[in-house]
Amino acid sequence: MAQSPPPARPGQEGAAAPRRRPTLRDVAEAAGVAAKTVSRVVNGETGVGAATTERVRRVIAELGYRPNSSARTLRQGRAATIGLVCDDVSEPFQSALTRAVEEVAIRHECMLLVASSLHDRERERTSVQALLARQVDGLIVTPVAGSQAYLGADIAAGTPVVFADRPAVGAEADTVLVDNVEGARRGVRHLLEQGHRRIGFVGDAPHLFTQDERVEGYRAALRGAGVPEDGRLISRQVPESGAVRATVQSMLSGPEPVTALFTGNALCTYAVLRALRDVGPPPALVAFDDFPLAELLHPAVTVVAQDPVGMGRTAAEILFRRIAGDTSADQVVRLRTRLIPRGSGERAPAEG
Repeated sequence: MAQSPPPARPGQEGAAAPRRRPTLRDVAEAAGVAAKTVSRVVNGETGVGAATTERVRRVIAELGYRPNSSARTLRQGRAATIGLVCDDVSEPFQSALTRAVEEVAIRHECMLLVASSLHDRERERTSVQALLARQVDGLIVTPVAGSQAYLGADIAAGTPVVFADRPAVGAEADTVLVDNVEGARRGVRHLLEQGHRRIGFVGDAPHLFTQDERVEGYRAALRGAGVPEDGRLISRQVPESGAVRATVQSMLSGPEPVTALFTGNALCTYAVLRALRDVGPPPALVAFDDFPLAELLHPAVTVVAQDPVGMGRTAAEILFRRIAGDTSADQVVRLRTRLIPRGSGERAPAEG
C-alpha cells in the first residue's frame, strides 16, 4: 500500500521548491548547443560563430548563470588567490597598502586573502602557513622582526613571495622598501634649515628595521650640518602614551631643551601630539608618515610622506610577474618619500 506523503509543515503549504543555480548544461540546453560550446564562449575561446556566441551570452544573462571560477582555475593549475600578511590592517599605512594590493589582484581576476600579524612572530608564521595550506598562488608579507627562514622551503619549491616595507631575515625574495634613510635625513634637514640645533628623535621599538634606518637618516642630517649628536635626544620605545609623554617632558626640560622633534612613524606622532597638548609654546615638529587629519590640526603637521599605495601596487605587480613565470634575479625596490611642509615644521627656535 502506498504511503501518503507527510503533511506540510506550517508555512510550507503551496511553497515553491527552492530554486537551484543554473548549470553550464542548463545554458547549453536552453541555447540548443553543446556544453563544450558554452564553455568556449565563457572562457573567451575561438571557434564559435558570432550568432551562436550572442545566443549563448543571451541565455547566460537570462538564466543568471555564473561560471565556476574555482573549477576553471584549478584546471589551469592555479587557485586564483594570493595572500597578504601585514602588521595590522587597521593602521592607515597598512590599510592603504592592502587596498592597493587588492586593486592589482582584481585586475588579474584574483582574490586576496588578508591576515594581520599584529607584530607577533608566531602569529605571522601561523598566518603564512594557513595561507600556504590554502594553495595561494603567491604571498606578500610585511615581516615581523625575527627570522622568516621558515619560508625558505616554500620559496625554493617555487611559491612566489614578495616582502614589503621591511626585508626578511633568513629568506631571500623580492623586496619593496621605502628610502627611510633619505626620507628621515630630509625631514631633519628641514628642521635644521629653520635654525634648530637641539632636535629630538622619538621612534618606535628598537628591533624595527624602519626605525633603524630612520635613526640613521637623523644622524646623517646632523653630521651634514656639523651638529654634534646627543644620544640623550634619541628615544626608541613602543609608542605608549605614558612612556612617550615622559620622554617628551624630559627632552623639553633641563638647561638645554630640544626646540624641535622628529617622529619615527605615525604611531609615534600620535603619542607625541598627545604629550604636547598642554605644552606651550610647543616645539617644531616633523613627522615620518602622513596620517589622516594631519592637515586639520593647528598648526597642520609637516610630514615626510611615504607612498603605501605605491608600495602595495609595486609589490603586487612583482608578485604577479613571478606567478606568470618571471625567473629573473630577486630585486630590491626602494620608493622615494616626499616632504610636505604644513606649518609645524616651519617654526623657528624660540629666542632665549
